[in-house]
Amino acid sequence: MIASVRGTVIGIGLDHAVIECAGVGYRVEATPNTLATLRRGEEAFLLTSLVVREDAQILHGFATDEDRGMFHLLQTVTGLGPRLAVACLSVFDAGEISRAIAGEDAKGLQRIPGVGKRMAERLILELKDKVAAYVPAPEEAGEDSPVLTPAAETVALQVTEALIGLGFTERVAGPVVEGVLADAPDLDTAAALRAALTQLGRK
Repeated sequence: MIASVRGTVIGIGLDHAVIECAGVGYRVEATPNTLATLRRGEEAFLLTSLVVREDAQILHGFATDEDRGMFHLLQTVTGLGPRLAVACLSVFDAGEISRAIAGEDAKGLQRIPGVGKRMAERLILELKDKVAAYVPAPEEAGEDSPVLTPAAETVALQVTEALIGLGFTERVAGPVVEGVLADAPDLDTAAALRAALTQLGRK
């Protein structure tokens, strides 16, 4: 499987870019938001997912690991294929889709071309319990990250790595772990992990 491409952008279309890697030009389909980050003649790096069909092999490109993960997760929904998954990510990023699903915002999801009332309800039903890893942690204006002791920082790193291994993203897990250890800096790794999982389970 082709997991990523890095090379010179030699062409940009409405729905794809061509990236030359070691003399080979790869056609990578991507959302408008991802394509907007590319510049012809400049080097680019995209995470990719290869979709193999009977009549074609299509390489999809993503600027972030969260968007690629959401692309795969969306396709676990009954009746939702790669084309509609791309449409979803063309309207919302992974965090926005997750918030809509977690908040049961069926009307918001229907802004996606090809997603009607029934598909929106299906997205919520089948993914509501699976999108916690992609919901961004709330940011409070004017509040700095908590200052942890050296010991707590070590525990925070271990717990964050464990949560990433469980499928959470660093952007989501990091602030939760820091908050847990700011409140209880003497927690060991196992206790901090349990506390973080409890908080993440509520999101």
